[in-house]
Amino acid sequence: MLREGFEAAFVVSIIHAYLIRTGRRGLCTYVWYGAAIAVAMSVAVGSLAWLAYGSISKPVQALFEGAAALLAVSVLSYMIFWMATKGKEIKTEIQRRVEVLTTFKTAIGLTSLAFTVVFREGLESVLFLIPFLVSETLATILGSLLGAFFALILAYGIFTVGMKIDIRRFFYFTSVLLVLLAGGLAGLGVHELVEYSGLAGTELGWIADYAYTMEIPSTSLFHHKGIVGSILAVMFGYTVRAEWGRVIVHLAYLAIVLPLVGMTYRRK
Repeated sequence: MLREGFEAAFVVSIIHAYLIRTGRRGLCTYVWYGAAIAVAMSVAVGSLAWLAYGSISKPVQALFEGAAALLAVSVLSYMIFWMATKGKEIKTEIQRRVEVLTTFKTAIGLTSLAFTVVFREGLESVLFLIPFLVSETLATILGSLLGAFFALILAYGIFTVGMKIDIRRFFYFTSVLLVLLAGGLAGLGVHELVEYSGLAGTELGWIADYAYTMEIPSTSLFHHKGIVGSILAVMFGYTVRAEWGRVIVHLAYLAIVLPLVGMTYRRK
């Protein structure tokens, strides 16, 4: 729950800080609308799934998680380059103290972005927690609440840092963070699709073979599901083992998008 909660809160905090720094505080409401709707729907879907536990097959779970991760990558990539290309215009608006009017299109876009990010993580958490809820209900609920609490604290720390640095550095800083996050999500999406292919009986050859495996036990803090490892997993796509397909897509995304973002900001 710590990882999923931090990933969702991490992106929402960046969007929130970005809107405040660009004089669009009023638009933050739509971000919270999207997040609130996503949480409500995650709980609703989770409740239904809990009642119908056993009817959701592993292949369907893997397919959904892979598709949702790649959708999130697309949305985040659009936001990254929107921030990079519109930075000059936004700076001018701030200097002239012009209040940006809320448009229907902007409101829908922000609500959809927040909803996509939070709902993906919420549903993934629900699917992961259902087996534990069945066997250890109280302990699972308490652990989930604790993980969500620490996730919000970490995300707030990033939000605070973002509010104190120079506006131009802030744009670049948040863009790089989002690129790292999107790269990890791209790799995760491929991992889930590889897992789906295996469960469906489709052979992918060397693409599904492990490129590396680190001998780190699942009980370690540095496992990608541990406290430290889960944070690194969100920030950098860290995992103790990864298939060739995941590694290639992850590195290819970073190799292409990071230089493009850098060149865009240098031109500005």
